[in-house]
Amino acid sequence: MSYVFTPPPAVSLPVRGQDDRFPVHRVYCVGRNYAEHAIEMGHDPDKEPPFFFQKNPDNLIVPDLKFPYPPQSNDVHHEIEMVVALKQGGTDIPIENALDCVYGYAVSLDMTRRDLQAQMKKAGRPWEIGKAFEMSAPCGEIVPASEIGHPENGAVWLKVNGEMRQEGDLNQMLWKVPEMISYLSGLFELVPGDIIMSGTPAGVGPVVRGDVMHGYVEGVGDLVVNVV
Repeated sequence: MSYVFTPPPAVSLPVRGQDDRFPVHRVYCVGRNYAEHAIEMGHDPDKEPPFFFQKNPDNLIVPDLKFPYPPQSNDVHHEIEMVVALKQGGTDIPIENALDCVYGYAVSLDMTRRDLQAQMKKAGRPWEIGKAFEMSAPCGEIVPASEIGHPENGAVWLKVNGEMRQEGDLNQMLWKVPEMISYLSGLFELVPGDIIMSGTPAGVGPVVRGDVMHGYVEGVGDLVVNVV
C-alpha cells in the first residue's frame, strides 16, 4: 500500500519490564470524577454524573518528560490522573466483566489551558483547544494488571516544586473503573489500545515555566515532568 505522504509512526507507551510497547488507539477522559474536584470547578457532583471528552493519542508523548508551556494561554493547570489501558473492548460491556478488558495502569497528567477552556464553557463550545493541544497528557509507563492487580484504594497526589498541590485517594472516584468502562462501552465501541484517564482529585492549579511536577498513584508509580 502506498500513501500520498509518509504516515506518522503509531503512538505507543512503554510497558514496565518489557521491550514490547502498548499501542494507543483512543484517549478517553472522565470529567469531574472526584466529588471535591467537581465542587472546586463549580459543579454539584450529586446532580451531574461524570462525562467523557477526548484527547489525541499523540498528546501522551512528551519527549524527555519536558512539558512545553503552550501558546495562547496564561493559565495552564495540572491534573493528576490514573490511566486505565485496555487490552480488549466491545460494546455494552457488563460491569462484572469490565476488568477483564484492562491490560494495566499508568500515571498521567491532564494539562489544561484553563483560560481557554473557560471561554469555551461560557460560549457552550467544545473543549478541544483547552484540553487536546500538543503534549497535553504526559504519561508514564504502563504497569500490567497481572503484576499489581486492579487498584481500588491508594493515594493520588501531585507536588509542584516539592509542595503538595493535589491529594486524594482512588476510593474517592465517583465512578469506579468497572463502571466507567461499562458506561463508556455503551457510547463507543471500545477496542484494544484504548486508554481512559480516570479523573483528578481536588487541588488543580497553575504552573509556570521552570516548575517541576511530581505525580504519584499508589501501587502504580511516579511521574516527574518539567515545565519548559
